[in-house]
Amino acid sequence: MIHRRLFLAAAALALAVPGTAFAQGAALPDLKGREIVVVTENAYPPLQYLDAASGQAVGWEYDAMNEIAHRLNAKVRYENASWDAMITAVSAGQYDIGMTGITIREDRKEKVDFSDPYMLSQMVMIVRADENRFSDAASFKAMDKGLVGSQAGTTPFYTAVYEVLDGNEQNPRVKLFETFGAQIQALRAGDVDLVLSDLAGGQASVAASNGALKIVGKPLGKDEFGFIFPKGSDLVAPVNAAIAALKSDGTLDALTQKWFVDAKLGQP
Repeated sequence: MIHRRLFLAAAALALAVPGTAFAQGAALPDLKGREIVVVTENAYPPLQYLDAASGQAVGWEYDAMNEIAHRLNAKVRYENASWDAMITAVSAGQYDIGMTGITIREDRKEKVDFSDPYMLSQMVMIVRADENRFSDAASFKAMDKGLVGSQAGTTPFYTAVYEVLDGNEQNPRVKLFETFGAQIQALRAGDVDLVLSDLAGGQASVAASNGALKIVGKPLGKDEFGFIFPKGSDLVAPVNAAIAALKSDGTLDALTQKWFVDAKLGQP
């Protein structure tokens, strides 16, 4: 529960300052029924995932994007893509918006435009519940053979390399996977010893593990999440205005309560 409260405090900090235009009472842009194609991964609960009971794609980001579209008078069509292809595909204009808990980074800004941040989170260390060989980043680094699972090119990957290990991106202690879910499965099976995630994915995985996983150590760094767009997209300003409106009227806080406190996740 302490990690959940830490996340909510961080999220509240991210949502504290509404956008200038909306704060001054400006009307939101009207996109006149325009269709927006949004791509996501459906592999990152509780931001977006396939509900085990219904098979429906659900989550915080779906609710937020649907409300953004509603307020902008737009229609959303969702498509699915893997993380490793998403930024390139959005950059090439195959999709209008990408969403999958994407950290705002300067190197990514060379390929895509970002919205204003809609969430602030921090990296946490996920381990098996019976792990007693290490309890934080320093003690994990001091181990000879401990393995960390990660996805290449993600913020957890860079955090593992540069804040937990030795700065060598080819370090053999980093075992690469295609999805976050695959990392969690490998952790539970004992194939790796550590997985890094922001608090969103971390707390969701622990909550859904039936006691098999836990979070150890202090949070590492801070991440701001944003939606991504092709460079020069005319959707950035309207979406930013809608994000500011959702921050200002408490809608994003309500979604955080719904998905990070009240929801019972059925997927690891």
